[in-house]
Amino acid sequence: MRHKRQAIWSVLMVLAASLGVVAEEAGTKLNETVQAQVILTVSEGKRLIAKAVAQIPIVKKAMQDGAVIIGRGTTNTYVAEELTGQKIAHGAYVIGWTGPVRGSKALDSKERMDDIVLVNGKVQPGLSMDDALKALKPGDVVIKGANALDREHKTAGVLIGGGPNSTSGTTGKFMSVVVARKAHLIIPIGLEKQVDGDVVDIANSMRESLESLNEIPSMFVLNGHIVTEIEALELLTGVSVFQATAGGVGGAEGAARLICRGTREQVKQALSIVKSIQGEPPFLE
Repeated sequence: MRHKRQAIWSVLMVLAASLGVVAEEAGTKLNETVQAQVILTVSEGKRLIAKAVAQIPIVKKAMQDGAVIIGRGTTNTYVAEELTGQKIAHGAYVIGWTGPVRGSKALDSKERMDDIVLVNGKVQPGLSMDDALKALKPGDVVIKGANALDREHKTAGVLIGGGPNSTSGTTGKFMSVVVARKAHLIIPIGLEKQVDGDVVDIANSMRESLESLNEIPSMFVLNGHIVTEIEALELLTGVSVFQATAGGVGGAEGAARLICRGTREQVKQALSIVKSIQGEPPFLE
């Protein structure tokens, strides 16, 4: 009888070991790294970035118990839509913009909007940026786009002035307050704005006092929480992302080809999010 029990025990041990191997292989398969590519046009990238900005923990906290100031800009138009839930006419919340020297479409809107400031998640009609900045406190959020991206050094550049009567504009107005009050600066910026070089070096070069044959702006350097399409997908899904190529034709000029890697579930989620925003029309149609 004892030998019989030992035999049965041996069989059970072998079976348990086999089941353990199967379970381990199944677990490994579920957690193995897979990858997929996504291609985002500039406007799709803006929408993706905006969705991610709305989910940043410090932004969500400020939306619950604090203030969020949204600067004017093309990408920030999408950000404002995501945070307010309101549709904004393209052109209504933009100051400066870059278009083709010849054949440019007009960026004009008769629906010019006031500065968008949210306090405890609610838009404050009539509250100017100047007044909002006076009340800025630690933990509040200022969201400002930029014209040049140096992702390697986590800096961005904003074009300002250039003429004889130029000032630092809204950028200079809020930067000193953001730093002094220990508020958060969020910089939503698409990968199409990545420049060749260090933004600090570029800004210094643009300030050189040479004779200019036409009007050349200066550049203000920003340092804050930079959010590109890469950070957006990583934040929303947990995948790791790198950019493989850039550009295209037929509406994909400036597009970014990104490779997403992670668990099968994470990568599928990234594909689902991208699919949901594909077809976002150009900022100007």
